Amino acid sequence: MAERALPRILLLATGGTISMRRSAEAGGAVPQLTGQEIVEAVPGIEHVAQLEVREFGRFPGPHMTIERMWELRAAILDAFAQGVEGVVVTHGTDTIEETAYLLDRSLPAEIPVVITGAMRNSSELSWDGPANLMSATEVAAAPEARGRGTMVVMDEEIVQGAEVVKTHTEQAGTFRSPNWGPLGITDTGRALFYRESRRRPTLAPRHPVVPVDLIKIVAGADARLVEASLDSGANAIVLEAMGRGNVPPAVLPGIRRWMDAEKPVVVATRSSRGRVLDTYAYEGGGHQLREMGCIFADHLTGQQARIELILALGVHGRDVQRIRDTVEAGRYEE
Repeated sequence: MAERALPRILLLATGGTISMRRSAEAGGAVPQLTGQEIVEAVPGIEHVAQLEVREFGRFPGPHMTIERMWELRAAILDAFAQGVEGVVVTHGTDTIEETAYLLDRSLPAEIPVVITGAMRNSSELSWDGPANLMSATEVAAAPEARGRGTMVVMDEEIVQGAEVVKTHTEQAGTFRSPNWGPLGITDTGRALFYRESRRRPTLAPRHPVVPVDLIKIVAGADARLVEASLDSGANAIVLEAMGRGNVPPAVLPGIRRWMDAEKPVVVATRSSRGRVLDTYAYEGGGHQLREMGCIFADHLTGQQARIELILALGVHGRDVQRIRDTVEAGRYEE
């Protein structure tokens, strides 16, 4: 029996710590390695896939913008139009959450996209880039990856792109799905999936809409930042509220101004796990925010809810009710 041809996988190298090494002149780690140089540090990867390398850029994570994420999305769509069977993206870990969410929500689920990176740079003894790239390529090449959309693969764990959260600033094993757990693992060269992907209908505008602001609510917060966001021209706002979705009473005047302007206000939680709900009926509680017209983001983190709004605004314009239906309705389907 003839051996199955290796799948054609495109590597899009965008930079990040996986591409970094220490520069004495700069005084720290900076992006320097090309995608091909990273590939050459992964022995045996040529037996996993026919890997094509494209240099998208050499950006640190914080330099990735919504516009660059959208360009990355376009490059992925173009690659699949040309017959690529999977895409691996090397990426800075500081913004993997946002890029993974944007791609997972806006690309067809049939397209397997695997994002990976490193928590250590190539000048460190514990550089994790090569092992992570090998695992990511194994997942992108696996037939079982089709239909699962965008995933993040690091430290041999597979996490759904729309669920992934960076949980530690520098330790390995930082990328988690706090509410749902990993999709699976890689082990001895295989991608093993242990649960189904939780998905919502694709949200794919012609263009994303910015700016959308994210404000963390803290003890003693007032309306100043909320009002400044509105006055400076933001199209929508996400409030990373307390607990189940509650704010101090002094924030309410700012929220009322957003309601009067008929612009979306989405409530997420600053807690690391759980969902927002209109449980509390005291002044500033979730019940009052719901009555005022706020949109509740369920389990989404603040940064995920912001990307959701950026996409929803692109699809629905200023139709707040349709945006509400998108964010709140059609919860993750089993």
